[in-house]
Amino acid sequence: MKKLRNAFMLAGGMAMALLTQSAGAQARADALGWKLGAQAWTFNHFTLAEALEKMDSCGIQFVEAYPGQVIGGGIEGKMDYHMPPAKQEQVKSLFKKKHKVLMAFGVVVPDSEADWRALFDFANRMGIQVITSEPQAEYLDLISSLCDQYNIKLAIHDHPNPSPYWSPESVLKAVEGRSKLMGACADIGHWVRSGLDPVECLKKLNGRVISLHMKDLNNKTADSHDLVWGNGVCQISKVLETLKNQKFKGLFSAEYEYKWDYNVPEVKASAAFWRQMVTNL
Repeated sequence: MKKLRNAFMLAGGMAMALLTQSAGAQARADALGWKLGAQAWTFNHFTLAEALEKMDSCGIQFVEAYPGQVIGGGIEGKMDYHMPPAKQEQVKSLFKKKHKVLMAFGVVVPDSEADWRALFDFANRMGIQVITSEPQAEYLDLISSLCDQYNIKLAIHDHPNPSPYWSPESVLKAVEGRSKLMGACADIGHWVRSGLDPVECLKKLNGRVISLHMKDLNNKTADSHDLVWGNGVCQISKVLETLKNQKFKGLFSAEYEYKWDYNVPEVKASAAFWRQMVTNL
């Protein structure tokens, strides 16, 4: 009986320590203006409703949804900025039920003025703060005006070279002279796949980083795959230190594109690493 009681006491002590650590990390993240989220694409083999449950098991509250994911949870259809207002309200109720906050949406690339206006209207109705995109150059001025009109940010995402926005310079050129609400969605893994140093890229984008797609990779080649943060080549600790020095405030979207059907343990471990690093910053 004594051994059993001691075991319960030890388990209780460990649980309390984890809660204390988590609370400390959250307080530090709040002070920095940082939010740990997940790109729903991480769980694209599942419905959005299932993805939200997986995020919950990882201790992740904030969400970047993507277009085309089956909604699930008793709601017909897919995530789409053309969905009617009634469907939008259903999705908002789903997030509320799952205790999640929809902060960002993308990567989405409308190809007409009407669709860009529809996208911003959708984001406004849904309470989305950041649209992640790789916009065509001809719409940049329109996007700039829509950002200011709706007070919604546009984060330009980098896919690997030769995509249009693979380098920081291409993003800076796109936002030059335009709304201060336009900037970069820094996908640090794709920078590494393009042969770039993520820390140097962030330094070039100082003041223009809106959000991040967080990855850590097993090597620096084009066919690299994700690892638990802190175990790869993406210099996660230096990335966080650089963002702190830049007084970055915004969303870190975990985007784990490996072991698609059973990647929750890796995402959970990555989130724990992030919290540990944030506590010590």
